[in-house]
Formats: sequence, C-alpha cells, structure tokens
Amino acid sequence: MDLGLAGKSVIVTGGGSHIGRAIVLGLAAEGAHVTVGDIDPEQAGKVAETANSAGPGDVQVVLTDVSRLDQAENLVRSARDAQGRVDVLINNAGWWDPPAFFTQTDPEVWQKVIQVNYGGVLNCTRAVLETMIEQNKGAIVSLSSDASRQGEPRQAVYSGVKAAINGFMKTIAKENGRFGIRCNAICPGFTVPQSGDEIGSTSLWVNKDELYSEDQLAKIAHNMPLRKLGKARDVANAVLFLSSDEAAGHITGQVLSVSGGYSMVG
Repeated sequence: MDLGLAGKSVIVTGGGSHIGRAIVLGLAAEGAHVTVGDIDPEQAGKVAETANSAGPGDVQVVLTDVSRLDQAENLVRSARDAQGRVDVLINNAGWWDPPAFFTQTDPEVWQKVIQVNYGGVLNCTRAVLETMIEQNKGAIVSLSSDASRQGEPRQAVYSGVKAAINGFMKTIAKENGRFGIRCNAICPGFTVPQSGDEIGSTSLWVNKDELYSEDQLAKIAHNMPLRKLGKARDVANAVLFLSSDEAAGHITGQVLSVSGGYSMVG
C-alpha cells in the first residue's frame, strides 16, 4: 500500500534513538521530509546521515528539549520554514525512571517523568496546532505505553503520565476534528534495542545490561502471547500507518497497542 507520505513535512521528537530512530528511517524511506527534535544532536545527526544517504526523503535535526515550550515552538518553526507546512507531528520523545516501587522514588524523578513525557506532548502539540488549523489538515501521533492501559508495577508515575497522554489525545481529537486534524496514540509494550547503533548516550537503554539480564529478557518474552519482545520497527510501522491520510484517514481519537498482546483492551 502506498501510504502517501512522500513529500509530507513530518516532525519527530526524540528521533535519534530506538523507536524514534526507526520512525525517522521509515518516514525517510517513504519519501517524507523529516524534522527531528532531539536533545542529542550527535546521535540524531547519525540518524539523519543514514536516512539521507538512503533516500528518497530528507532529514534535518533541530536541538530540542521538548519540556520547554519555547524550544517546541522553535522546532515547529524550523519545520515550517524548511517545508512551508507541517503535515504530521509525532510525539515520541520520552523518559522513564529506573524501575522502583512508588514509595522508593522521589519527587525530582516524578517531575522529570512528567515534564518530558507529558509536558513534551503538551508543548509540541500546542506549538503545532495553530499551523495545522490554518492548513485545515494534519495528523498527530503520540507515543504512550501499554503501562497506561493496565498499570505497571514499579513504574507508577510513568504509567500515570502515559494514561494522561491517552486522555489528552482523545480530547484534542474531539476539539480539532472539524479542522481535519486526526489525533491518535500508540502504546508500545516491552521494546528492546537490537544493537548499539539504535541508541544514543542519553538513552536509558545505554545501561540495558544493568537493567535486564538475558535471562530476564527471555522470561519476559516467554510471558507474552506472541512469545517475543517488540522491536523498534514494529512500533514504527504502526506510527507510519496512523500518520497516513491514505491508510488511516478515517481514524482519530484511538489508542492502539503494539505490544505482542501484553494488554488486550476491548
């Protein structure tokens, strides 16, 4: 199926590592013009170089801390200056705290989880909506988590923040559907990088071996209905689908799990 993404102007936050990287490479392969907002310009630059060398799309990088509204606005302005419009915003940037019971966490960690994961979605969505309303068209896809759908022990604040994203996207979808703007959320499950090339120095997955042993990963996979862990490309495929007016033009306000069946919400 032709997704119709060739020539589209797409913003991807956190596009330098892991799922964001797979999204950027997938969009570029479809011929989209991608503006990556990331706090790690070196890693994002490597992704842009890989994407641009493969074509047919093109990728530019803008240093962006999504927890700051002024930087989110600069990101949108950069995409609009380069391409004249913004067709799709993908709110992918996120941060999760090392697993711990809520009583063992402290407010400084809560605030970082809230500001990056939820504040980033608020800031970037607010920054792009005026442009999309003027265009009378657009699509916003926000990365949530299956932790939002059923809770996740030892990730209490993260689970709550991701649930907030789901509700926010549904509301924005209802408010802006009359302007031709579609808004959806995707909930990845346990998704593990396959190689060091997929992650930058600011990613928590840099310490993957300290977080999860191979035995633990095997047990997690065994407990999934599909008996396997997710890959970044699995999530990216769903993001590209919901970004496409050709494939998903009548879909808005939805929350889609891409988790190997970890949650099955009816």
